[in-house]
Amino acid sequence: MVPSLNADDIRSVATWPLVINAIREGHKLPKAEVGDSFVGGAGNTMLVRSAWIDGLAAGVKAATVVPDNPNRAEPLPSIHAQVMLFNHKTGQLKALLDGTEITGWKTAGDSALGCDLLARHDACTLLMVGAGAMAEPLIRAHLSVRPSLKKLLIWNRTQARADDLAARMKDTFEDVLVFENLSEAVPEADIICCATMTTEPVLPGALVAPGTHVDLVGAYKADMREADDALLSGTSWFVDSFDTTLDHIGELKIPLAEGTITRDFVRGDLYDLVAGTNGRENDDEITVFKNGGGAHLDVMVSHAIAAAFDRQNK
Repeated sequence: MVPSLNADDIRSVATWPLVINAIREGHKLPKAEVGDSFVGGAGNTMLVRSAWIDGLAAGVKAATVVPDNPNRAEPLPSIHAQVMLFNHKTGQLKALLDGTEITGWKTAGDSALGCDLLARHDACTLLMVGAGAMAEPLIRAHLSVRPSLKKLLIWNRTQARADDLAARMKDTFEDVLVFENLSEAVPEADIICCATMTTEPVLPGALVAPGTHVDLVGAYKADMREADDALLSGTSWFVDSFDTTLDHIGELKIPLAEGTITRDFVRGDLYDLVAGTNGRENDDEITVFKNGGGAHLDVMVSHAIAAAFDRQNK
């Protein structure tokens, strides 16, 4: 019988070190073959993402993204998803996993690995831009790779949600501050993590201090951007995957189409970063990591979690 892991099953074995290491080790294998399709309407999206990784596994994740779900009279998660994991040699179905739970671990783990490979090791202040469902996992994942972080700054369009997040984080950091004005918070940060649903840029790149690492998570469609054009100047950009970002996400697709940047503007992806062939060059460099996702990341994380669950329940 094919095992089916629900959210509680996944949480029973998942840890940030497990997830981040799964993504790191997955990028030492042959490059994944990926395929994506996006459909939707009225601001909602369905993504079907597939990947094949020789030496590991193959998989498909189908997910719906409905941003208004949390605002319903009876609130619902904005993301619903399912992952099917297959044996890469036989094609047999190995496991079904709750894709919403996998998405949260994978998304934050992806950004945390980018942070581990690019952020300064003495970073002490993290700015979280956005206080939605991904904010807390992203904060905890970043902290797992940079335990030097002692101060958390939070900004959100709706301050009440920022206050709620701050209350949940107050026992994790020495200092937690909520800002009404994002421009006041940006220069104070060593690491900036953006996870919003905005289509218009909210992060003022000109205010980012030298040496900062910027993690851009929220924009996932062709018309979405979180950072303005100022962050394209004098900075070093990296992506998790060339295949899922350059031609798919507005953060890079829009400036490419406008001629603001060229395709060689992005210095490398996670395959380059994990291999050590590219990365931060000095402590004053501003590094930017665009988290574009992709089914190959879901496969890496799902495979590790399914294996851990199997070991735990033998």
